[in-house]
Formats: sequence, C-alpha cells, structure tokens
Amino acid sequence: MINVYATYNTIISSLGFSTSENVQNILEGKSGIELQKDTKLSDVPFYASIIQDEKLNQAFSAINTTSEKYTKLEKMMILSLHKTIQASGEKLDDKTGLIISSTKGNIEALDKESPFLEEKAYLTSLGETIQHFFSLKTTPIIVSNACVSGVLAIAVAKRFLQAKKYDKIFVVSGDVLTKFVLSGFNSFKAISEAPCKPFDKNRTGITLGEAACSMLIKTKENKEGVEIIGEASCNDANHISGPSRTGEGLYRSIKKATQEAGEKLKKLDYISAHGTATLFNDEMESIAFHRAALSNVPVNSYKGYYGHTLGSSGLLESILGIESMKRSVLFPSIGFETSGTSYALNVIRENTHKDISAFIKTASGFGGCNTAVIFKK
Repeated sequence: MINVYATYNTIISSLGFSTSENVQNILEGKSGIELQKDTKLSDVPFYASIIQDEKLNQAFSAINTTSEKYTKLEKMMILSLHKTIQASGEKLDDKTGLIISSTKGNIEALDKESPFLEEKAYLTSLGETIQHFFSLKTTPIIVSNACVSGVLAIAVAKRFLQAKKYDKIFVVSGDVLTKFVLSGFNSFKAISEAPCKPFDKNRTGITLGEAACSMLIKTKENKEGVEIIGEASCNDANHISGPSRTGEGLYRSIKKATQEAGEKLKKLDYISAHGTATLFNDEMESIAFHRAALSNVPVNSYKGYYGHTLGSSGLLESILGIESMKRSVLFPSIGFETSGTSYALNVIRENTHKDISAFIKTASGFGGCNTAVIFKK
C-alpha cells in the first residue's frame, strides 16, 4: 500500500490568518466566538465566530487587486490555498489534484441583494473560480457531504493518491455564515443563546462560525508531514438531521479506520471529536466512543473556539490535531465543566503535555453521514 502524508497547511479564521497564529491563540485560551449584531444575518443578536471583511480584504489585496470579483468564501479559500502553495514550493503540474469541500458554498449568491449571478451558488462554479485563479491544469473534485465534508476530503485525497491518479493533492475547505444558514439552524431550534459547551451537562446547542483552510497531501514523506494510516466513512441513514441513537455509523467508521491502520497503529492517544454541543450529537459520540473502547482516551472539541464551521470544520480540526501532535500538547475543550453524556468521556480541560503518536479525527453530519481519519507521527 502506498503511504500518504498530510503536510503543509493554512488556517484562515477569526483567530488568525495562519495556522501558527490560530494555534497560539488556542494555547492562550482565546475564542473567536463573539456576540454579533448584524441585522443582515439576524434580527436579534447571536453568538458566532465571524471573519472581519475589512481584515480579509486587506489580506486578499496583497495577492490580487480585483477583490470585488470574488465572494467572501472565494477570497477566504484562495488566500488559504495561496499560502499553502507558497509554503510548499510545489509546482502545479498535470499530476497536481485539487479537492474542494464545502457544505453550502456561495449560497448567498441566491439572495436578491447579492451582487453576484445566481450561477455562483453552484459548487462547480466555486471550483472553476479557484482552478482559474491558480491556473491549475486539472479539474477540481468537489466534496460536499454535510458537515463531514472536510474530513471526507482528506480520505478522498488519500484514495486518489493510492490509486496513482495524482502525485499530490491540495485540499481546500470553507464555509461562511449567511442568513440562509443561520435561519436553517434556527428552524431546528439548535442554536445556543450563549457560546457553545461541547459535552457539558448544561449545553444548549451549537454556535456557528466560518473558516477556510487548506492542506497539501502527497505520497512523498517530508519533515512537515504526518502519515494518514486509516480512514472510513459510514452512513447510518438514521434521520435527515438527527444522528443515530446507538452511534452505529460513527462506531463502524472508527472500527474500519482502525482496521485499515493495522499494525501501524499501536494505540490512539487522542480523539478530535465533532462535538457540536447539541444534545443528540454529543450523546451519540459518547456512545460510539464507548462502543469502540475509547472512553478513556483524551478527547476535545474545537467548536468552543470557532463554533461549527460546517464543511470546513473537519479539515480545520484535523490541522489543529496535527499541530497538537507535533507540539506534544493536548488543547482544552472550551466550555466543558460537568459531564453531560451517558458515557463519561476524558474531556481535556487544560493545556496538557503528552506524547501523541497517533490520533483520530471524527465527524458526523446531517443525513447520518460519519467519517473517521487516523493520523500518525
């Protein structure tokens, strides 16, 4: 089997426009979640993690002077990918793949007030825009499967590389907060009136956020890389929005990913969970982790720092997990105080030094989709 490595990466979020800046803010216990008073998105104030337009436009102008041609999401994704390509020094040839993952893409293009054509809302249009910006020779692959999209994109990249379709693949994920997205989650009565509290007894729902991130995945090992040793996806088809009450899909994803990892995996030292802070998601994860005999493994959710960034959350949190592994530091799960799931989890409460040889990133989404990816030093 061909070995595959996750290497250079860049996070663009409310906590910074580089991976190192994001990690430093996490180490200092800072959250990007703030009370928002934007009447274009909601008639009432709400908590969310939002990237400032002014800061984004200023950063984007350094690489392109025609900012008005691009949507906010396109600027976020292009800026992230530009930084990752520059850092890697890789040549963009006909063996370079591009995978784009997003849950909603440029959904705001459908708004009557939008300055963009409705065609911008198509995910293919998003792919073409990014492809043309970088003059890529290959057609982008679009991955859009609810909130597992970012993790699934990593798994898809691994499979294409092992099939020798490409020598290297750049994965870029992103989603923005729009009135459509906010009203959708409000219709489920799923949004918390305070910053979210993953796995906590007093959790009251999710907090939303926006981010873009990118990663280079390749078959040639280098000092920046960690190996992707196992991945799996399983759709339990339990409900259009509610997760399985038995954790079946996530449990199967975890088991199949560990089976693929085989002898390369001695043990899992850390779990980067989905942890949306909704009643049913956190409960489902606790059941799945218990069934997989992982209840005692240190676990966290990054939603307390960023909110739920939808399709970008899986890639974002994979990058942070890799940084955690490289630095031998477990990052705390903000908002957790008292266990609030049927099976108690070993939730990380403070920055903790620990040698991390391997960790698993899990994600679950609407429609009963579940994905797990295992990374190893």
